[in-house]
Amino acid sequence: MSIANIRSKPLYRPLDLAFRTQYAEVKERAQSAGALLPGSPGTLVERSGMAGGPFWYRVYNPVPTVKKEEYVCAPRDAEVLQRIREDIEFHRWMASSVSTLRKLGFQTASKEVARVLVELHNRGAFEAGLVLAGTLSFMAWLNELGVAAVAEQTLDIDVARRQPLKFAVPLNFLDTMKATGLPFFEVPGMPSTAPSTSVKLPGKAGLRVDLLAPHASLGTIVRIPELNWSAEGIPFYDYLLEGTLPGALLAGFHCIPVQLPQPERFIWHKLYSSRHRRHVDAAKADKDEKQARTLAAVLAEEHAFELVESTAAVPAGMRKSIATVLKRWRMDDALPAALKNALEQVTVF
Repeated sequence: MSIANIRSKPLYRPLDLAFRTQYAEVKERAQSAGALLPGSPGTLVERSGMAGGPFWYRVYNPVPTVKKEEYVCAPRDAEVLQRIREDIEFHRWMASSVSTLRKLGFQTASKEVARVLVELHNRGAFEAGLVLAGTLSFMAWLNELGVAAVAEQTLDIDVARRQPLKFAVPLNFLDTMKATGLPFFEVPGMPSTAPSTSVKLPGKAGLRVDLLAPHASLGTIVRIPELNWSAEGIPFYDYLLEGTLPGALLAGFHCIPVQLPQPERFIWHKLYSSRHRRHVDAAKADKDEKQARTLAAVLAEEHAFELVESTAAVPAGMRKSIATVLKRWRMDDALPAALKNALEQVTVF
């Protein structure tokens, strides 16, 4: 999408308060639920067994098009059986609620994305400090802020780490991805002798999971020992990932608790990235700028003070790039009035 098209259409529309309240309930219950059942909610079935049967199994789809039967317990284990029944009932409610929210205009990612994030959540990765970044973070913030906007479906999951993750036991990143049941393979490094920083599903449109970390030089390999994996270095990611906030992402049948960058930091880093990407990938640069402009417009309506105040923390090395974009915005008659007013109070760019 060109910059001209970005300017010609409304950036977002507010969602009804009743819808936002419904989302808040789903998020609150998800955050207090503990481990989430992977895949579809499924059903319980009895299977006769050769030794002491019959036994109870959960039948569900862990990933699209795949059916699985998972042992639950023997009939005499009434407590375990009751607990899984309650879990399935809760996940049916969650799946129905997420479907409704999607129809109401809330951003919802794919079932494949859900499978990856549920696995990371269940293994404590987000609680340990892993952060959801990129387009999925943008989608999550649209929902958090109660607005509907166009957010192109992404084929990437960007997860990031600012400092060592606080695991009781190290978490193997590749094993975690393979535990999803999705056929992920390691993306070869460049050069081929370099460690991989990504996994991907087969095919041109296959989902990709990238691990990112702060580094002054773009593309530098950063070893992440607690994940037994490596990350791609991104300039000023230490700024982006400072002071992250708890949030959630709707995906597939789930509402998944995650950690998110602060929306103001997301905006300023996206503007910086849009300038540095433009000579390499103009389409991604436009996407970065559109996401920044949309979130900035939303914050300017109800949180203008926080948006303006956040500029003081932007590193000096990012400011020139951001100023170049904001100079163009300030001359744009299509810029929302609240955002234009907020930018008039910004003095550091």
